[in-house]
Amino acid sequence: MMFWLKVRVIKLILSVSRRTDIPAFYSEWFFRRIEEGFVCVRNPMNARQVSRISLSRDVVDCIVFWTKNAEPILDKLAKLSGYDYYFQFTINDYDKETEPRIPELSRRLDTFVRLSEKLGRERVIWRYDPIIFYGKYTPEYHLKSFEKIASALGGYTEKCVFSFVDVYPSKNVGKLNALGFRQPSPEELDGFAGALSEIAKSRGFALATCAEAIDLAKHGIEHNSCIDKALIERITGAALGVGGDDQREHCRCVKCDDIGSYDTCPHGCIYCYANFRPSIVADKIGAYDVNSPLLCDSIKETDKVTDRPVRSYKRGTAQLTLDDI
Repeated sequence: MMFWLKVRVIKLILSVSRRTDIPAFYSEWFFRRIEEGFVCVRNPMNARQVSRISLSRDVVDCIVFWTKNAEPILDKLAKLSGYDYYFQFTINDYDKETEPRIPELSRRLDTFVRLSEKLGRERVIWRYDPIIFYGKYTPEYHLKSFEKIASALGGYTEKCVFSFVDVYPSKNVGKLNALGFRQPSPEELDGFAGALSEIAKSRGFALATCAEAIDLAKHGIEHNSCIDKALIERITGAALGVGGDDQREHCRCVKCDDIGSYDTCPHGCIYCYANFRPSIVADKIGAYDVNSPLLCDSIKETDKVTDRPVRSYKRGTAQLTLDDI
């Protein structure tokens, strides 16, 4: 049987999503959740625990979208009236061996420009990540690719965030090794980053790293906060009382609620850490139901479903639960 509990209020900045590309593949589900006013998220560390989260405009301070292809959501943004949000939009220039189901580069660049024109350049952040060195993807290749993309996007973003591929022994190391992936030396990374910085400066946008240990401040490169308190305060016009998150070492994001699900991304990128095995991914994608409160999943009789009371992080805002909405 299902159990419904209530706990104390905590937060609400939405991450949509680090775990899968909701704007590219599941925007219809997302907007159905917006219409119904709540979403359910299964705990990735305890499969029987499910949280039900309010999506009320009164408590959602900001939505942070993560995507490699914003085209499917582009003409639906009017449905987000009353919400504040911004995009982390990844654009690389890899071949189909590395990113098998990503649209052509020219199409993605056009989508980025259109999105920026709708929202403003401060609300569309270009991500050039992950950077992988293997085969033809040498530092020289990446610099040429970065310059090509930067020349198209320089007037349409204020910041580019980059990172080097993260290697996870249980998830992507085998595939990366099969490609001939190599780890660059610290000296090589420093010189490469310096060259990236010169390109960024010439195009008029800032450059920052995502969860990288290396200090590149001498090149004018900062450590980034992707779930960014300062940017959210700028967008919302309100001070936020929110602390840091514990996503991974060197991450500087503030706390958020991610509403995605692992093993559900159809992009099939070779370096992905969020998809475990193709058979699991196929099963989960096959379970997609636009009407389910869970992404690519459904509530089971054995699940313990907890209403997660939430509050705005804006200072002075009252606490709300789902019963109040």
